[in-house]
Amino acid sequence: MKMIVAIVNKEDSSSVCNALTREHFKFTKVSSTGGFLKTGNTTLLIGTSDDLLEYALRTIEEHCATRTVSVAPSSLAEQNPYEMYNTRDVTVGGATVFVLDAERMLKF
Repeated sequence: MKMIVAIVNKEDSSSVCNALTREHFKFTKVSSTGGFLKTGNTTLLIGTSDDLLEYALRTIEEHCATRTVSVAPSSLAEQNPYEMYNTRDVTVGGATVFVLDAERMLKF
């Protein structure tokens, strides 16, 4: 048994959730915020059997996309005051995924 913790960009959230639902994966969806850009994310908690792990990971990967955005000076200035007047292109999106061993899963 595995527990997948997938942190997905909010723009990809609906697509990933719809795909997981179509493939009959059960999950819990939690709103979260990223630490660097302080933008919206969705954290998905997915319990799955070992034999379906790779299928679940592939489903997540296929429905997440990276994109480049220009970060406003005020966002950068919080991290480094010397960046106050410089915009920077930053890659966002995709997913950060953790796979954990789960001893068991219970539903009541």
